[in-house]
Amino acid sequence: MPIFGYKSHIGIDRRHGLIRRWTVTDAAQHDSRSFAGLLDPENTASRVWADTAYRTKRNLKVLERRGLSERILFRRPPRRPLSELQAKANASRARIRSGIEHVFAAQKHRMALFVRTIGLARAQVKIGMANLAYNFARLAWLSTRTAPG
Repeated sequence: MPIFGYKSHIGIDRRHGLIRRWTVTDAAQHDSRSFAGLLDPENTASRVWADTAYRTKRNLKVLERRGLSERILFRRPPRRPLSELQAKANASRARIRSGIEHVFAAQKHRMALFVRTIGLARAQVKIGMANLAYNFARLAWLSTRTAPG
């Protein structure tokens, strides 16, 4: 069955919520394929949070090679529940990882982002512009929070 559309993948700064790296793929490509490109080599943080789709052997090896600590959500084994330890780990990881969902929600609802283009290049431009606009708005909001008062 063919899959139509595009996926936006982003890496954000945990402290400020700014988009640091991003990529756009066609919807048929698995999420885990874009993982290594989202890791910012200039980021000084050692922990990486991600959704279950990014938990692959290849991605875990990438993190190990780069000396990064993984905080990727655990997948539930087929027809079995997660262990109690994994469920607790997922709960704490999900609280931090939810910052990514905040970005997508802001783009979808406040910015009314709807990608209806033909061709990956056009989708990349449209999503890239939305990412820039999000960062500008976020930076403006952050500047009001840190301004001397």
